[in-house]
Amino acid sequence: MNSASPLQVDESRDQPVFMAALLSRVKDEVEEELYGFTTDEIVKATCLAIFAAATDTTTVTLTWALALLVNNPLVLRKAQQELENHVGRDRKVEQSDMSNLVYLQAIIKETMRLYPAGPLSLPHESTEDCIVGGYTVPKGTRLLVNIWKIHHDPQIWTDPFEFQPERFLTSQKEIDVKGRHFELIPFGSGRRICLGSSFALEIVQFILASIIHGFDFQKQSTKPIDMTESPGLVNHRAGPLELLVAPRLLPHVY
Repeated sequence: MNSASPLQVDESRDQPVFMAALLSRVKDEVEEELYGFTTDEIVKATCLAIFAAATDTTTVTLTWALALLVNNPLVLRKAQQELENHVGRDRKVEQSDMSNLVYLQAIIKETMRLYPAGPLSLPHESTEDCIVGGYTVPKGTRLLVNIWKIHHDPQIWTDPFEFQPERFLTSQKEIDVKGRHFELIPFGSGRRICLGSSFALEIVQFILASIIHGFDFQKQSTKPIDMTESPGLVNHRAGPLELLVAPRLLPHVY
């Protein structure tokens, strides 16, 4: 917070280090209206939101996706074939490849449908009296949306408990996860939709593509991986995911 200190820069990217940039921004606005919060509270809350809301949920989604793929080896092979068609085996996956990986995008949608990272979303509170769907909702009412239930509704989804990425390439091709289709809302919807949804989609797709492109995965036994969920605000697996891993690309790529 010393005004005489230069802003720290990540030399590899020529960009300000996140914490230095955050502290600098708060310092610049310290004279402005901060809604009654101290600068320490703002910095701590921002860091907590980033680590709790982004890191944890991203890790959870990637873990479920990998577990689903290993339990469904034909889907995994199909995704890897798509990567070979568009990327090959002599280089790593790049961000520019993402738009071509249509089947991988369907896998991620289906993962978020079956195992939404926030199964009950976040609490929402009405700021005034209103009527929603014929129900009177008084001001101050807190609402939890059961996203998990919506994503498994048999009136909306055929075979709702089955892992079928192809549904997003055929009958439900037009459905996305950006809050425009209420049958699939892993990030919520409307004005209070997750602010990090675009970042999350990009990073999950890129990491999952890199992982399954670079490595083969197998179960440790002939039994299916246990897909039991643990209770909580974030939809973690009940136990760790332990797999056998082997490289599948040319040695120089690594």
